Amino acid sequence: MENERILVTGGAGFIGSHLTDRLLEADNDVTIVDDLSNGRAEWVPEGATLVERDLTDDDALEGVLTSDFDRVFHLAASKTVNTDSPREQFEANTQMTYTVLETMDEVGVTDLAYTSTSTVYGEAPRPTPEDYAPLEPISVYGASKLADEGLCSTYAYSHDLTVRTFRFANIVGARLRGAVVPDFIEKLQADPETLTILGDGRQEKSYMHVDDCIDAMVHVCEHADGPLATYNLGTRTTTSVTRIADIVSEELDLEPEYEYTGGDRGWTGDVPKMRLSIEKLDALGWEPAHESDQAVREATRELCAEFGLRD
Repeated sequence: MENERILVTGGAGFIGSHLTDRLLEADNDVTIVDDLSNGRAEWVPEGATLVERDLTDDDALEGVLTSDFDRVFHLAASKTVNTDSPREQFEANTQMTYTVLETMDEVGVTDLAYTSTSTVYGEAPRPTPEDYAPLEPISVYGASKLADEGLCSTYAYSHDLTVRTFRFANIVGARLRGAVVPDFIEKLQADPETLTILGDGRQEKSYMHVDDCIDAMVHVCEHADGPLATYNLGTRTTTSVTRIADIVSEELDLEPEYEYTGGDRGWTGDVPKMRLSIEKLDALGWEPAHESDQAVREATRELCAEFGLRD
């Protein structure tokens, strides 16, 4: 994937900006479409072109995505799992994906990479393979992503698109916001003595470093076959919420008292246990460099540096 013209929706966000970094390193010409609701203009790497558009508008990509583009990475989404506006979120996510697919079909761009989520599986047996069924999400966010996967499948098989769908574990690293690692760092900055943990702390999930996530995405795009290919992106190990609290506390050289809010999950729609099977990814010739605890620790160090808490 070199010397291509690539569109990245959501490219000013956490994962999108890291992806753009990697694409630019390979001498690609990258255009970012982002409304900056999740992303930040300062995260847009030098060399990329930022176009501020709202993808819920039907004509958002008019004049932006043209026939001379080689591929699209669609990362833009309303990502809050515990949203106060579930219908709005569902409609926004499906509208954004429809806008991307319809415009690609109209202008003749055929290669799409779509970022989905492990939450499409709901509370499934672990490790969960890509062919597990039935898919029963328990959050509107997961439901919207599953609906988007259906749209992508339709365009792959009925409109001659080539689609690569990625079901993410919990991705961590620099620029991450609104997630457990930066949340714990910020809480401990405000109160080094006490840390409030949602649920009982036993929630246990797979955490993947963003560098590994980007490596895996590029590898799949370069090596997968067929009109539609779906891959889990994660690690073989998991980390509990209490263990994350331990790692963050260790990195900040603190020993806070933990206070738990109780219950087996942090919020409505939270999947308390998640580990994805990555055997399909392994068969394609790729393995993550970081296991789950390592990813959390590396992300903690990166975020502490970003927040000015260390050199």
